[in-house]
Amino acid sequence: MAGNSFGQAFRITTAGESHGPGNVVIIDGVPPGIPLTVEDLQVDLDRRRPGQSKIVTQRDESDVPEFFSGVFEGRTTGTSLAILVRNSDQRSRDYDEIKDLYRPGHADYTFDAKYGFRDYRGGGRSSARETTVRVAAGVVAKKILQHGFGGRVVGYVVQVGDIRANIPDPASVTLESVERLPDGAANIVRCPDHDAAAKMVSLIEEVRAQQDSIGGIAEIVAIGVPPGLGEPVFDKLKADLAKGLFSLPAVLGVEYGSGFAAATMRGSSNNDAFIPAGNNAAPPENITTQTNRHGGMLGGISSGLPIVVRAVVKPTSSLPQPQTTVDRTGKPATIRTKGRHDPCLLPRFVPMAEAMVAIVLADHWLRLVGQRDKS
Repeated sequence: MAGNSFGQAFRITTAGESHGPGNVVIIDGVPPGIPLTVEDLQVDLDRRRPGQSKIVTQRDESDVPEFFSGVFEGRTTGTSLAILVRNSDQRSRDYDEIKDLYRPGHADYTFDAKYGFRDYRGGGRSSARETTVRVAAGVVAKKILQHGFGGRVVGYVVQVGDIRANIPDPASVTLESVERLPDGAANIVRCPDHDAAAKMVSLIEEVRAQQDSIGGIAEIVAIGVPPGLGEPVFDKLKADLAKGLFSLPAVLGVEYGSGFAAATMRGSSNNDAFIPAGNNAAPPENITTQTNRHGGMLGGISSGLPIVVRAVVKPTSSLPQPQTTVDRTGKPATIRTKGRHDPCLLPRFVPMAEAMVAIVLADHWLRLVGQRDKS
């Protein structure tokens, strides 16, 4: 299997490359009757789009989506939904000088090792350009979550370099605080701690001036998720979320809840005590936990608490400064990557991460509904 599909009940299949004519996604499992327009997709595509601010790549792509099937008169039909996003600002000539060189941090060498042949223009199939259509599919998934149980997914930047944001209550973060500063200006780094955001922007500008790049961490929160999503063994919700996030370019680590901090905690400190929810819901929705160190998942199944996951994103590998490498014959060489690249991937990574979290949750929601309908 080529590994171009993801999900079961809600299944996406993508095709396309960074310097080809465009990228396409086919989505199977979309329920009929969900309102969906190109304008709905455009909101998140604009959040992912290159050229949106001074701290991201200046590649100029409008990223206007096109429906090929699955939508009629503004609603999903229940049949396979196909979405195309065309490429319009490729500069393949920027890569002519390095077609036989291996870029440090990229998949050039591993592509050659696997296929014996590669498209040297940009990142080819492994490029973040492929995520345009995943973000579009994520909008569809978000619609399913909203329609199914009123759920929402919000992502944001919590760390760039050594600058860490203070987010006391992840579930209270709003899309407005992620996208806008108090004065209404665009929050170009997408950090809801606006004091930290200003410092992050300064750091990104500093490393860009040094012809370098910087990494960081994004946090994604899903609110309103009911208990019961996920399976107890191989299809644990946490496992599928990790796979979804790791499938995105540049992700080096994923954690949820207390995450790696649990390595230094005792069980008595890490456990979340169960308490009455204080509502009139029927069991098990009338039960909650006092804290949420488990990140909304226990035993691989959602607990009803907000799902909180984080992804570590590495510094951009493409640098304009000289780096040592080898060519395809193993001869030592020096490489300097031309083209337009993000000095920090985090601001544009946020909508990509939201999309993958929403896709996983929509898949498990439809699986749960299908199980209940058959029982």
